[in-house]
Amino acid sequence: MISILIAAGVALAVVLLGTPVAIHAFSTWGWGQRIREDGPHTHLEKMGTPTMGGIVILMGFVAGYLASRVTTQRFTTTGLALVITAIGFGIVGFLDDFAKVKRRRSLGLTKAQKFLGTAIVSLLFAWLVMQYGGDSGISTHVSFVRPTAIALGGLFVVWAFFVLTGSSNAVNLTDGLDGLAAGSAILVSAAYIFISFWQFRHTCGLLADAAGCYSVRGADLQDAAIVAAAMMGAATGFLWWNAAPARIFMGDTGALAIGGLFGALALVTNTVLLLVIIGGLFVLETLSVIAQVISYRGFGRRIFRMSPIHHHFELAGWPEFTVIVRFWIIAGLCSAVGIGLFYADFIARGGLG
Repeated sequence: MISILIAAGVALAVVLLGTPVAIHAFSTWGWGQRIREDGPHTHLEKMGTPTMGGIVILMGFVAGYLASRVTTQRFTTTGLALVITAIGFGIVGFLDDFAKVKRRRSLGLTKAQKFLGTAIVSLLFAWLVMQYGGDSGISTHVSFVRPTAIALGGLFVVWAFFVLTGSSNAVNLTDGLDGLAAGSAILVSAAYIFISFWQFRHTCGLLADAAGCYSVRGADLQDAAIVAAAMMGAATGFLWWNAAPARIFMGDTGALAIGGLFGALALVTNTVLLLVIIGGLFVLETLSVIAQVISYRGFGRRIFRMSPIHHHFELAGWPEFTVIVRFWIIAGLCSAVGIGLFYADFIARGGLG
């Protein structure tokens, strides 16, 4: 438990204190946000706000993870795979952000370039899981609150790519209002701290005769909880400066890293389909974009004034801060329901009984 608190605390401190330095440096270097011309006109005043704040988030995240080693916690394959995944997706996001800044436009990498970058990171994660994950209890089956009977075998690589890419893009789409993605990320990270730590405390190796136990290696799940805590601390520190009116944006560097990590956490805790509920806000944002595209291209009509859906409410007259807070509430409810379902499964199997 101490290692989890250390990870969160160090990550929080590094990002909270380091972000003002980044704001000054990025402003000096001209790393300013480009704004979509077809976006809400109220966003034009955000033009030039320093972006790529995800660099600071990743620095705090890694610092928190490494700082937790001062305890008896040792490095695990699961923890390292999670950290590598977040950094890998962050690098793809950085290249996208840097291309936007260099070209002075709101478009960065091409779809093919992004696809290739995320595919490489996803394949690396899947390879690590398939090579070393079996000993730690990471299942290559489709999972909800636990692994199901649906075995994927070699198709796990495709499944991992789908989960990681979908999750990273979902957070990226949500990152359109000041503090919206960062605040929501805190809530999802907190949910995965609970899930990972609960599995760590109720492994079948530790409680062989206990009903509802989890067939995982405790050290790996404890490390997963530390990783989630480090991201929660980093996101919290960043939110201090990213809250409306934002002094800095996380950019794709932060959004892809956070989203990729959530997908990876879902895979290592065997709760992939549960992520759809825990990250319900991110799913809602993604579905609004998909529905808008299908409706417009198929029928020539728009369902929303603008997608993702947070822009729809802005154009409907809601103040930006009102949209943010109400969407935070939705994110919190989704995380709570997800945790509730996870715990209900444990109780239904006779846990603690």
